[in-house]
Amino acid sequence: MTDLKLFAAERKFMDIIWEHEPINSTQLTKICLQKLGWKKSTTYTMIRKLVNRGLLKNENATVTALVKREQVQKYESETLLEQSFDGSLPVFLATFLQDKALSKEEAEELQRMIQEATK
Repeated sequence: MTDLKLFAAERKFMDIIWEHEPINSTQLTKICLQKLGWKKSTTYTMIRKLVNRGLLKNENATVTALVKREQVQKYESETLLEQSFDGSLPVFLATFLQDKALSKEEAEELQRMIQEATK
């Protein structure tokens, strides 16, 4: 499987692509200049880098993602859980919820997700 680890700049760039894809590379350079302050050469370097990693496709000057945002989010959350919480979801939740109050709707949503996951 492709390594889905994204550094901060890569993530911001991919967010732009996910939001606008398929997108012409010229239009992408304009958005990156506006949102990220990147020069055209920086945008094209990032496109090339992520194409080489198998995360993007650049065909006929049209850039599209080969991975979905949800795939990257799943990879990142699993990596965080493993590296920071020894793979323990209960420890993660206890730490995350410490000193926080859930709304009734949030608690019900969490309960629903837990019930679905245990079926």
